[in-house]
Amino acid sequence: MSKKRDLVGQKFGRLVVLYDTGERKNGNVVWHCKCDCGNEVDRRSDHLTSGATKSCGCYNRERAAEVHTTHGMARQRERHPVYLAWHDMLQRCENPNFTTYKDYGGRGIRVCEEWHDAKIFIDWALANGWREGLTIDRINNNGNYEPSNCRWVTRKEQARNKRNNHLITFNEKTQPMAQWAEEVNISVQTLSARINQYHWPIERALTEPNYRRK
Repeated sequence: MSKKRDLVGQKFGRLVVLYDTGERKNGNVVWHCKCDCGNEVDRRSDHLTSGATKSCGCYNRERAAEVHTTHGMARQRERHPVYLAWHDMLQRCENPNFTTYKDYGGRGIRVCEEWHDAKIFIDWALANGWREGLTIDRINNNGNYEPSNCRWVTRKEQARNKRNNHLITFNEKTQPMAQWAEEVNISVQTLSARINQYHWPIERALTEPNYRRK
């Protein structure tokens, strides 16, 4: 087992590490820290050392306020969808109290340094395929939120990329069962039965026609 790196006294962004809480998350030490603004919070070692966490949350609030006044994408009652996507992305990855944090920040998913600036994220989104109704999707579901790993897709396409989907590889191509079923023109239920119930080889399950009684 590797020796624990002592972070006490070190500063990461606005956070100074005070002590080890004794808690562990995903193999990482959870440290109690004090922010420059005076708030005290608990943060994981990997989030601190990678730069994913810079403050108790005050930094993001300040950036949001700045965008509200200078970029024109954020308004108190009518916020632009790209701004909301940016805000929710940070919440998922950096706010332990957020409802879906365990599936993102809790798994080590981070937001890249440059996307902590809302304006940079918004400019990227508008230049890379965003349009009304699309959501941000990570190509590698275990990867971080960063330009090389993100795209704008429909909710249907995003659902196919969920990590709990059954992925099937055939002819050096990997995609979810639902997408294979659509591609070979059989129902998901039929394809699932062939593979999971009848234990057909993948090639047979995907290539044999779906005969129906007349």
